[in-house]
Amino acid sequence: MEMKATRFGYSEALLKLGETDPTVVVLDADLSKSTTTNTFHKKFPDRAYNIGIAEQNMLGTAAGLAIAGKTPYVSTYGVFVSGRAYDQIRTTICYTNLNVKIGGAHGGISVGPDGATHQALEEIALMRSLPNMTVIVPCDYHETYKSTLASASIPGPVYIRFGREAVPILTTPETPFEFGKGVVIRDGSDVSIIACGSMVYEAIVASEELEKEGIHARVINIHTVKPIDQELIIKAAQETGAIVTAEEHQLMAGFGSAVAEVVVQNYSVPMEMVGIEDTFGESGTPDELMQAYGLTHKAIIHKTKKVLQRK
Repeated sequence: MEMKATRFGYSEALLKLGETDPTVVVLDADLSKSTTTNTFHKKFPDRAYNIGIAEQNMLGTAAGLAIAGKTPYVSTYGVFVSGRAYDQIRTTICYTNLNVKIGGAHGGISVGPDGATHQALEEIALMRSLPNMTVIVPCDYHETYKSTLASASIPGPVYIRFGREAVPILTTPETPFEFGKGVVIRDGSDVSIIACGSMVYEAIVASEELEKEGIHARVINIHTVKPIDQELIIKAAQETGAIVTAEEHQLMAGFGSAVAEVVVQNYSVPMEMVGIEDTFGESGTPDELMQAYGLTHKAIIHKTKKVLQRK
C-alpha cells in the first residue's frame, strides 16, 4: 500500500492556495522544514514569515493579518501551538472569530523519538472546546490536501491536525471530500467503528479481520471533528446498536468524547474507546509507540468484541 505523510498534503495545498488566493500568507515558528511549509516560503517569499520560536507572538501577528484582510495559515507542531499560544487562540482569535487557520503538525504519539514534550495528545480536546473553532483531522495525504483547500472557504478559525510519519493512502484525488460530513468506508450491521486521522486505517484492518470471524463492522471516517456529523453517528447507532471509537489522542475530552456526546443525547448505545489512556508518551519508533499504547487494529478488535458483549 502506498504511504505518504499527511504534512505534505498540507504544504502542497498551501502552494495551490498561494497561486489562487492572493490573501493567503503563511507564518512559521522556525519549523518550516519540519512542517514542509518551507516550499511556500521559497515560492512566495513576500507572503511568508518566520516569527521564530515565539508561538504567542505568531498567533497575535496572525490575528492582526486577519483583521487587515489576509488569510493567515499558522504552521508549527500541534503541541506547541495549542499549548503555548492557547490564550491567544482563545481570546484574540476565537473570541473575535478571526479568519486564522492553524496547521497543527506532528499530531499524536507517532512523532516517535522526539518524545512526550513533542507529542500532541491533548490538542483535539483543547481546540474543539473553543467556540467558533473548526477542527479537522484528516486520515491521509489526499484528505489533508482537500481539507486544507476547503479550510480557506470556511469562515473563522480552523485547526487542521496532521502527522509527521508516512501513513497509508486510503483515498484518491477523486474521492469526494465534503466538509462536516463523515464517510462510510466499509458497511456493516453488527457494530460501528468510528475513527479519525491515522486510526482510520487501523479501523479498516480491524473490520477486515473481524469479518473473518463473522462480525460485520461498519467503518466510518470522521475527518471533521467539529462540527461533527451528528446525522451519520446517530444513524450508525440506530442501525448497528454499538460503537467503538479510535483516535491517536487522549481519551479524555477527545474524539471519542465528541462521538459520545452525540450518542448519549440522541440514541444511546454501548460504546468502547481506543486511544491514549491518561498518560504521557515516551521516545521510541512510531510503530513501537503505536503498539505500546494500544493504537492498533488489535486493540480495536478487542474493544469491538467487548462492546458486542454489552450490546
